[in-house]
Amino acid sequence: MCAVFGFLDYGKKVSAKTLKRLLRALSVAAECRGQDATGMSYVKHGKIITFKKAKPANKVKLYFPRGTTAVIGHTRFTTQGSEKQNYNNHPFEGNAGGHAFALAHNGVLYNDQKLRQEQALPDTKIETDSYIAVQLLEQQGVVDERSLQYMAENVEGNFVFTVLRDDNTLFLVKGDNPLVI
Repeated sequence: MCAVFGFLDYGKKVSAKTLKRLLRALSVAAECRGQDATGMSYVKHGKIITFKKAKPANKVKLYFPRGTTAVIGHTRFTTQGSEKQNYNNHPFEGNAGGHAFALAHNGVLYNDQKLRQEQALPDTKIETDSYIAVQLLEQQGVVDERSLQYMAENVEGNFVFTVLRDDNTLFLVKGDNPLVI
């Protein structure tokens, strides 16, 4: 299984240096759930910035600009799609209703191919089951509580999703997998 982790500082009290140390500690702690790849997304000047590498967290160098208030991260244990193809690694980026977003998933989804066919979703080079969640949100045209509920009710499997929108709104969607806040 993979791990999702993150950081939220809406009070803007944490320095970039402290944020880097905290996220390094979180990512390395999460590494026990997956060492195949590590990725993080944050918002900079209203744009989603995603950094991911096919490396364990302890070998990834981190940088966060001053003023970063929300970060989602993922350590990957590969189940589908080679981690050597970086587009298969989390977080995944999407766009819905003029808002960019990033999504990371912990778990396994069983009906991704079926949903892609039933919903007439476009083919993609991304080989992971997780990417269906991005496609369902894009299809809804918005990332909000209702579209996230729609996505969660349509995927089958076990999951926790973290979704970061380009306005620094952070969503957590808990299915059967554990989530500690």
